Amino acid sequence: MKKIGFIGLGIMGKPMSKNLLKAGYELIVYDLNESSINELVQAGAEAGTSPKDVASKSEVIITMLPNSPHVKEVVLGTNGVVEGAKKGSIVIDMSSIAPLVSREVGSKLEEKGIRFMDAPVSGGEPKAIDGTLSIMVGAKEADFEECLPILKAMGASVVLCGDVGAGNVTKLANQIIVAVNIAAMSEALVLATKAGVEPERVYQAIRGGLAGSAVLDAKAPLVMDRKFDPGFRIDLHIKDLNNVLETGHGVGVPLPLSASVMEMMQALKVDGHGEKDHGSLVLFYEKLANIIVQK
Repeated sequence: MKKIGFIGLGIMGKPMSKNLLKAGYELIVYDLNESSINELVQAGAEAGTSPKDVASKSEVIITMLPNSPHVKEVVLGTNGVVEGAKKGSIVIDMSSIAPLVSREVGSKLEEKGIRFMDAPVSGGEPKAIDGTLSIMVGAKEADFEECLPILKAMGASVVLCGDVGAGNVTKLANQIIVAVNIAAMSEALVLATKAGVEPERVYQAIRGGLAGSAVLDAKAPLVMDRKFDPGFRIDLHIKDLNNVLETGHGVGVPLPLSASVMEMMQALKVDGHGEKDHGSLVLFYEKLANIIVQK
């Protein structure tokens, strides 16, 4: 089995790395948060001292970081992965970042003889814990096949979407659909509540029809129970929608629905809800209608 380096032990990275340990992989980990490193060491991982150190001791290096600048710094910066990785090793960036940055990072690594894949995920913390994430991959087919067992230790669905960058284009498409779904669900449940119909009954009535979706089943019960602890924070979805709009404008695609939901999320952030789950989009509609959706 390949020795894996894992850099970035946040809400998603920590459970993903634990699933690699459960699958029997030897793991060396690094994060700016020492308590996260210690938790993984207790679970059986080795502690690294820097991205360079992790890369020098690994055949496959996985990064799971907040955004494009963090990936560039960790992979290409001082004491970065590029300084420690051996020729022929593979970097798998599982962060959700701008596709053009994925291609830039991949190109810089290729100059050093280091292979690269972008493999962003969908499913949030619950599926990261269960090891049932959806993983969208941009890579050469041979690299994809080589790393497929590693990815399957973290995800239930692993799909090769195209060359480097295609994974993050697919993730942006995913984030548009999730954001607009949550907004539509919120709008509908606020309408039902204000019109005097119990939202739980509305949810049960529509979930088996055309309006039913994984988003509806994941978020409607949490909204009605007033549970807004982050599986995926508003702040992170804002980051993804920024990448959506930037990419769309760069390739000449107007994105009116994405822009609308982005502004709703910006309003929630101003109201102090940026750390809450993206299901808290319902708070935007509740404020407009002066009503609360609950069981």
